[in-house]
Amino acid sequence: MTIKGSKTAAAFPARIRLGMVGGGEGAFIGAVHRIAARLDDQYEFVAGALSATPEKAQRSGAALGLASERIYSDFREMAQAEAARPDGIEAVAIVTPNHMHAPVAEAFLKAGIHVICDKPVTTTSKDAKKLQALAAKKKLIFAVTHNYTGYPMVRQARQMVQEGKLGDIRVVQVEYPQDWLTEKLEDTGQKQAAWRSDPKQSGAGGAIGDIGTHAHNLAAYVTGLQLVELCAELTSFVKGRALDDNANVMLRYANGARGLLWASQVAPGNENNLKLRVYGSKGGLEWRQEHPNQLHWSPFGQPTQIIARATGAANASAARASRIPAGHPEGYLEAFATLYTEVAQAIRAARKGGPRADKAAHFPTIDDGLKGVAFIEAVVASSKKGGRWTRLDA
Repeated sequence: MTIKGSKTAAAFPARIRLGMVGGGEGAFIGAVHRIAARLDDQYEFVAGALSATPEKAQRSGAALGLASERIYSDFREMAQAEAARPDGIEAVAIVTPNHMHAPVAEAFLKAGIHVICDKPVTTTSKDAKKLQALAAKKKLIFAVTHNYTGYPMVRQARQMVQEGKLGDIRVVQVEYPQDWLTEKLEDTGQKQAAWRSDPKQSGAGGAIGDIGTHAHNLAAYVTGLQLVELCAELTSFVKGRALDDNANVMLRYANGARGLLWASQVAPGNENNLKLRVYGSKGGLEWRQEHPNQLHWSPFGQPTQIIARATGAANASAARASRIPAGHPEGYLEAFATLYTEVAQAIRAARKGGPRADKAAHFPTIDDGLKGVAFIEAVVASSKKGGRWTRLDA
């Protein structure tokens, strides 16, 4: 089943040919991307450079059913070879550690291939701006998988803000605590912990880059507010850890609103507890990722209401991102799939050289990716200066 309001796969017999860089044996996010791409039956996974190690690349590709001649160990070779094939990939998913995002994206953009990249899009704003300009020059789609924007009730909240139901936005509070790095897991050889705690692979931000960017993007997506200034303190609580594992950030928005952002990977009892609260002159909203099918809506002076996914209280934005009836939980994989399906609509329109037929289809782009990198850089700069208020450069 596809997103409500979108066309079914039967109307589009030719699936989008998808490749992937990264995501081989031992990886987490690559499998998530592959599931998301297939959930609405819009893509066919046909090629990959799943590892820089040739033997591992071959094993990983073979295990996923790729033809041997379309299993690569070098992403540049893959970009050139696929661009030369009449049945070459139309889009590439980049699921490598952060430091590889920019060179991989550049290679495929230069080859004329659309890009779907994990976050943060690069480790520096300089690289992000370079990719932004290249994508525009090539007239290619560059999507960034801030997957939490795909949840139905997040889209519900965004539409309610846009319709003025909350009035003037005054306060934004967003937090993303986890506990998986409470101990020095990176010293055990655990792959996900190792690269995320390594500045050479992760970039300048630890928790702020890994999950803080999601919190920043979620607040921006729902409120539509422009973040102009912040004051931050980054902390590495675990002895010997090179990057932050806890971040506290105060936020100032262009409209005068104030906000708080907390991101932590050393908060015992929190698995993936992303939460957003937005308060305006007419009411407030609260959404939790661990209970994603419900949105708490508090009109000023009235009892708090619970708006549930796929019910009569859900608005059009929530409905188009829902696949199954109320009472059946939708979550992380479905939200990821929503982005992939929205991107698919854009790619199909690009095939025909025209604008997207469905104006409601949207997804995070390289522009959002650049804002995320600028946010990380401003947080790091502010913290290094002892929590000085720092303006964002996006």
